[in-house]
Amino acid sequence: MAANSETTLQTERKNYLSPPSTSFPPCSKQKMMTKRSRLIVRIAALMLAATYFFPLWMISLEAPQYPEGLGMYIWINKITGINKGDVAKINNLNHYIGMKEIKEDSIPELKYMPWIMRALMLWGVVAAIAGRRKVLLSWILIFIAVSIAGLIDFYLWEYDYGHDIDLENAIIKIPGTSFQPPLIGSKQILNFKALSLPATGGIVLGLSLLTAIYVYLKEANLLWKRGAK
Repeated sequence: MAANSETTLQTERKNYLSPPSTSFPPCSKQKMMTKRSRLIVRIAALMLAATYFFPLWMISLEAPQYPEGLGMYIWINKITGINKGDVAKINNLNHYIGMKEIKEDSIPELKYMPWIMRALMLWGVVAAIAGRRKVLLSWILIFIAVSIAGLIDFYLWEYDYGHDIDLENAIIKIPGTSFQPPLIGSKQILNFKALSLPATGGIVLGLSLLTAIYVYLKEANLLWKRGAK
Protein backbone atom coordinates (compact mmCIF):
# COMPACT_ATOMS: atom_id res chain seq x y z
CA MET A 1 0.00 0.00 0.00
CA ALA A 2 2.80 2.37 0.95
CA ALA A 3 4.75 1.34 -2.16
CA ASN A 4 1.80 2.12 -4.38
CA SER A 5 1.36 5.53 -2.78
CA GLU A 6 5.04 6.32 -3.27
CA THR A 7 4.89 5.29 -6.95
CA THR A 8 1.79 7.44 -7.52
CA LEU A 9 3.48 10.39 -5.84
CA GLN A 10 6.59 10.04 -8.05
CA THR A 11 4.45 9.82 -11.18
CA GLU A 12 2.51 12.96 -10.27
CA ARG A 13 5.75 14.79 -9.47
CA LYS A 14 7.22 13.76 -12.86
CA ASN A 15 4.11 14.91 -14.71
CA TYR A 16 4.15 18.21 -12.84
CA LEU A 17 7.80 18.92 -13.63
CA SER A 18 7.58 17.83 -17.28
CA PRO A 19 6.52 20.54 -19.80
CA PRO A 20 3.21 20.01 -21.57
CA SER A 21 3.49 18.16 -24.85
CA THR A 22 2.62 20.53 -27.70
CA SER A 23 3.09 19.46 -31.29
CA PHE A 24 4.15 22.13 -33.77
CA PRO A 25 4.96 21.61 -37.42
CA PRO A 26 8.66 21.43 -38.21
CA CYS A 27 10.34 24.81 -38.50
CA SER A 28 11.33 24.14 -42.10
CA LYS A 29 7.69 23.52 -43.08
CA GLN A 30 6.58 26.70 -41.33
CA LYS A 31 8.88 28.70 -43.62
CA MET A 32 7.67 27.05 -46.82
CA MET A 33 4.95 28.49 -49.03
CA THR A 34 1.97 26.46 -50.16
CA LYS A 35 2.12 24.75 -53.55
CA ARG A 36 -0.50 27.12 -54.91
CA SER A 37 1.47 30.18 -53.80
CA ARG A 38 4.64 28.80 -55.36
CA LEU A 39 2.80 28.27 -58.64
CA ILE A 40 1.45 31.84 -58.59
CA VAL A 41 4.94 33.24 -57.90
CA ARG A 42 6.34 31.26 -60.81
CA ILE A 43 3.63 32.65 -63.10
CA ALA A 44 4.33 36.18 -61.82
CA ALA A 45 8.03 35.75 -62.60
CA LEU A 46 7.38 34.39 -66.09
CA MET A 47 5.02 37.31 -66.77
CA LEU A 48 8.14 39.46 -67.05
CA ALA A 49 8.84 37.79 -70.38
CA ALA A 50 6.09 40.05 -71.76
CA THR A 51 8.50 43.00 -71.52
CA TYR A 52 10.40 41.52 -74.48
CA PHE A 53 7.30 41.47 -76.68
CA PHE A 54 5.45 44.64 -75.62
CA PRO A 55 6.65 48.23 -75.00
CA LEU A 56 7.19 49.42 -71.44
CA TRP A 57 6.19 53.06 -71.87
CA MET A 58 4.38 55.37 -74.25
CA ILE A 59 4.82 59.10 -74.89
CA SER A 60 2.33 60.73 -77.27
CA LEU A 61 2.07 64.27 -78.64
CA GLU A 62 -1.10 65.98 -79.83
CA ALA A 63 -1.16 69.23 -81.81
CA PRO A 64 -3.43 70.88 -84.43
CA GLN A 65 -0.82 70.42 -87.17
CA TYR A 66 -0.65 66.69 -86.42
CA PRO A 67 -4.29 65.54 -86.26
CA GLU A 68 -3.21 61.88 -86.44
CA GLY A 69 -0.93 62.43 -83.46
CA LEU A 70 2.73 61.68 -82.82
CA GLY A 71 4.35 59.42 -80.32
CA MET A 72 6.87 56.78 -79.44
CA TYR A 73 7.04 53.50 -77.58
CA ILE A 74 9.93 52.80 -75.25
CA TRP A 75 10.78 49.11 -75.23
CA ILE A 76 13.22 47.21 -73.10
CA ASN A 77 15.82 47.45 -75.88
CA LYS A 78 14.58 49.92 -78.51
CA ILE A 79 12.44 52.95 -79.31
CA THR A 80 9.79 52.88 -82.01
CA GLY A 81 7.09 55.24 -83.23
CA ILE A 82 3.44 54.77 -82.39
CA ASN A 83 2.84 55.37 -86.08
CA LYS A 84 5.30 54.69 -88.87
CA GLY A 85 7.82 57.53 -89.13
CA ASP A 86 6.86 59.17 -85.81
CA VAL A 87 10.38 59.07 -84.35
CA ALA A 88 11.78 60.79 -87.47
CA LYS A 89 9.07 63.47 -87.25
CA ILE A 90 9.81 64.06 -83.55
CA ASN A 91 13.53 64.35 -84.29
CA ASN A 92 12.74 66.85 -87.04
CA LEU A 93 10.76 68.97 -84.57
CA ASN A 94 13.59 68.68 -82.04
CA HIS A 95 16.05 69.99 -84.63
CA TYR A 96 14.05 73.20 -85.04
CA ILE A 97 14.12 74.08 -81.35
CA GLY A 98 17.63 72.81 -80.58
CA MET A 99 16.78 69.57 -78.79
CA LYS A 100 18.83 66.38 -79.05
CA GLU A 101 17.98 63.76 -81.62
CA ILE A 102 16.52 60.57 -80.16
CA LYS A 103 18.99 57.79 -80.98
CA GLU A 104 18.97 54.31 -79.52
CA ASP A 105 22.78 54.21 -79.51
CA SER A 106 22.88 57.21 -77.16
CA ILE A 107 20.73 55.46 -74.54
CA PRO A 108 22.90 52.85 -72.78
CA GLU A 109 19.97 51.60 -70.69
CA LEU A 110 18.57 49.93 -73.80
CA LYS A 111 21.62 47.68 -73.86
CA TYR A 112 21.68 46.46 -70.24
CA MET A 113 17.97 46.53 -69.36
CA PRO A 114 17.31 43.17 -71.08
CA TRP A 115 19.97 41.56 -68.85
CA ILE A 116 18.49 43.13 -65.71
CA MET A 117 15.06 41.85 -66.67
CA ARG A 118 16.42 38.34 -67.28
CA ALA A 119 18.08 38.33 -63.85
CA LEU A 120 14.89 39.58 -62.20
CA MET A 121 12.79 36.93 -63.93
CA LEU A 122 15.29 34.20 -63.00
CA TRP A 123 15.32 35.24 -59.34
CA GLY A 124 11.53 35.11 -59.27
CA VAL A 125 11.61 31.54 -60.62
CA VAL A 126 14.22 30.64 -57.97
CA ALA A 127 11.92 32.09 -55.28
CA ALA A 128 9.07 29.91 -56.56
CA ILE A 129 11.21 26.76 -56.67
CA ALA A 130 12.78 27.40 -53.26
CA GLY A 131 9.33 28.04 -51.82
CA ARG A 132 10.67 30.03 -48.88
CA ARG A 133 9.10 33.29 -47.79
CA LYS A 134 12.45 35.00 -47.20
CA VAL A 135 13.53 34.30 -50.78
CA LEU A 136 10.20 35.66 -52.06
CA LEU A 137 10.64 38.78 -49.92
CA SER A 138 14.15 39.30 -51.32
CA TRP A 139 12.74 39.10 -54.87
CA ILE A 140 10.02 41.63 -54.04
CA LEU A 141 12.53 44.08 -52.53
CA ILE A 142 14.89 43.73 -55.51
CA PHE A 143 11.89 44.14 -57.86
CA ILE A 144 10.85 47.36 -56.10
CA ALA A 145 14.44 48.68 -56.11
CA VAL A 146 14.82 48.01 -59.84
CA SER A 147 11.45 49.66 -60.58
CA ILE A 148 12.29 52.79 -58.57
CA ALA A 149 15.77 53.00 -60.13
CA GLY A 150 14.21 52.65 -63.59
CA LEU A 151 11.72 55.46 -62.98
CA ILE A 152 14.43 57.76 -61.58
CA ASP A 153 16.67 57.02 -64.55
CA PHE A 154 13.79 57.67 -66.95
CA TYR A 155 13.04 61.00 -65.25
CA LEU A 156 16.70 62.05 -65.45
CA TRP A 157 16.76 61.14 -69.15
CA GLU A 158 13.62 63.20 -69.74
CA TYR A 159 15.11 66.11 -67.78
CA ASP A 160 18.31 66.12 -69.85
CA TYR A 161 16.29 65.64 -73.03
CA GLY A 162 14.06 68.62 -72.25
CA HIS A 163 16.61 71.02 -70.75
CA ASP A 164 19.81 70.50 -72.77
CA ILE A 165 18.90 72.89 -75.58
CA ASP A 166 21.35 74.04 -78.25
CA LEU A 167 20.06 77.59 -78.76
CA GLU A 168 22.99 78.58 -80.98
CA ASN A 169 22.04 76.09 -83.69
CA ALA A 170 18.28 76.14 -83.11
CA ILE A 171 16.20 77.46 -85.98
CA ILE A 172 13.49 78.59 -83.58
CA LYS A 173 15.00 80.09 -80.41
CA ILE A 174 12.84 80.09 -77.28
CA PRO A 175 15.13 81.04 -74.35
CA GLY A 176 14.21 79.88 -70.86
CA THR A 177 11.74 77.25 -72.04
CA SER A 178 11.83 73.62 -70.92
CA PHE A 179 10.59 70.87 -73.22
CA GLN A 180 10.72 68.05 -70.69
CA PRO A 181 7.84 65.58 -71.13
CA PRO A 182 6.02 64.40 -68.00
CA LEU A 183 7.14 61.25 -66.20
CA ILE A 184 3.51 60.14 -66.00
CA GLY A 185 0.37 62.05 -66.92
CA SER A 186 -0.14 64.96 -69.33
CA LYS A 187 1.62 68.29 -69.82
CA GLN A 188 1.29 71.21 -72.22
CA ILE A 189 4.53 71.92 -74.13
CA LEU A 190 4.07 74.93 -76.41
CA ASN A 191 1.17 73.92 -78.70
CA PHE A 192 1.70 70.20 -78.01
CA LYS A 193 -0.11 68.20 -75.38
CA ALA A 194 2.30 65.51 -74.16
CA LEU A 195 0.97 62.35 -72.52
CA SER A 196 3.21 59.81 -70.78
CA LEU A 197 1.82 56.49 -69.53
CA PRO A 198 2.88 52.87 -68.99
CA ALA A 199 2.36 50.71 -72.06
CA THR A 200 1.39 47.03 -72.12
CA GLY A 201 4.79 45.79 -70.94
CA GLY A 202 4.89 48.30 -68.09
CA ILE A 203 1.39 47.31 -66.96
CA VAL A 204 2.35 43.62 -66.94
CA LEU A 205 5.46 44.54 -64.96
CA GLY A 206 3.31 46.25 -62.32
CA LEU A 207 0.86 43.34 -62.18
CA SER A 208 3.75 40.91 -61.65
CA LEU A 209 5.03 42.92 -58.68
CA LEU A 210 1.56 43.31 -57.15
CA THR A 211 0.96 39.56 -57.51
CA ALA A 212 4.21 38.77 -55.70
CA ILE A 213 3.33 41.19 -52.88
CA TYR A 214 -0.15 39.65 -52.59
CA VAL A 215 1.28 36.14 -52.28
CA TYR A 216 3.78 37.23 -49.62
CA LEU A 217 1.12 38.98 -47.53
CA LYS A 218 -1.21 36.00 -47.89
CA GLU A 219 1.51 33.61 -46.75
CA ALA A 220 2.46 35.86 -43.84
CA ASN A 221 -1.18 35.98 -42.74
CA LEU A 222 -1.42 32.19 -43.00
CA LEU A 223 1.71 31.81 -40.88
CA TRP A 224 0.29 34.17 -38.26
CA LYS A 225 -2.96 32.20 -38.11
CA ARG A 226 -1.05 28.99 -37.48
CA GLY A 227 0.59 30.63 -34.52
CA ALA A 228 4.09 29.93 -35.80
CA LYS A 229 6.91 32.13 -34.65
